[in-house]
Amino acid sequence: MAKVLLVLLVAFSSFLICIFAAAASSSSSSSSSSSSSSSSSSSSSSSSSKQQEEEEQQVGQSLRFSSKGEFRILQVADMHYANGKTTPCEDVLPQQVVGCSDLNTTAFLQRMILAANPHLIVFTGDNIFGFDATDAASSMNAAFSPAISSNIPWAAVLGNHDQESTLSREGVMKHIVGMKHTLSQFNPPEAHEIDGFGNYNLQIHGVEGSFFSNKSVLNLYFLDSGDYSTVPSVPGYGWIKPSQKRWFQDTSMKLRRAYMDNPEAQKASAPGLVYFHIPLPEFASFDSSKLTGVKQEGISSALINSGFFTTMVQAGDVKGVFIGHDHINDFCGELTGIHLCYAGGFGYHAYGKAGWARRARVVAASLEETESGGWGAVKTIKTWKHLDDQQLTPIDTQVLWSKSSTGGRR
Repeated sequence: MAKVLLVLLVAFSSFLICIFAAAASSSSSSSSSSSSSSSSSSSSSSSSSKQQEEEEQQVGQSLRFSSKGEFRILQVADMHYANGKTTPCEDVLPQQVVGCSDLNTTAFLQRMILAANPHLIVFTGDNIFGFDATDAASSMNAAFSPAISSNIPWAAVLGNHDQESTLSREGVMKHIVGMKHTLSQFNPPEAHEIDGFGNYNLQIHGVEGSFFSNKSVLNLYFLDSGDYSTVPSVPGYGWIKPSQKRWFQDTSMKLRRAYMDNPEAQKASAPGLVYFHIPLPEFASFDSSKLTGVKQEGISSALINSGFFTTMVQAGDVKGVFIGHDHINDFCGELTGIHLCYAGGFGYHAYGKAGWARRARVVAASLEETESGGWGAVKTIKTWKHLDDQQLTPIDTQVLWSKSSTGGRR
């Protein structure tokens, strides 16, 4: 009997040991799972925080003049990028048709970046041609890839075709803002209500170590000029709205105050340049004798004149406006002290004129040299265009603005 009890006692002890072991294993597994989940959550949070920090650093990246007192901007208008190699060229010579595609646009951009060596690349809308782009994000990734690969800061605004693929206008701008090396902004954080997507300002500071190293000596304004009218009684293209004009006025005034304040207080505003896509009605104010460049098609502006040109004149700082939209116009004309300039069509899938080379515009600002041999404020702003030929031929060099004159052709 005692032997039987002993056997039962040993068996019961083994049973208890198994239960405790299972419980311990379950507790360990639960703890491990909790730890793993916590670690995963922490990792995800850390990754999200890092991405947000990178985006904030990107937006806050400082642009400044080079040690040689120069700042160059490459403007690329109307790439009309779609699906790459399978997307054919438009309006090229018969001998150019075979093998011509979006990749010709990519090659032109790569060559221009190397030749111009810009400090900033600006894309002024219709970056992709939505109707023919199978996937908007993929199309944008390919279109902007040469700029991204160059590690040069770049900025973009929207045209009237960017939203016609798989992303809304808002979605397109959000995608652009999330790309590498871009300084594009979705909208100004201080403007709680503003029309469009991609209204923002970039400030170009003076040379590092100079008296102007902490001042913006050249101001860039970017605006969404819209796509199409939303007013049933008004057909045609969109226009810059009152909320955007108010933001521009407020920003211009704030920059003026900062520039005219100590240290190195100045007597007037720093010069400003404005970039958007659709021309203002004032672009139709010129005859050919007053143009640098050519006018080969009508001015496709909105039917509504929203008064933005007057707003810029009143602000007093804008020296040049740079747009796209009308691909076979590439002129600059001066009106009330402001130069209104087309870039000319860049992209090979965009309409053009056979035999008339695709082209890009460069703007170059130079600083004045001080008596002590340092660098001061902006002295001159020049512009010219490059043709997509074997030599990337530069044409139509002109002075847009200088401290001593209102500008002129040379």
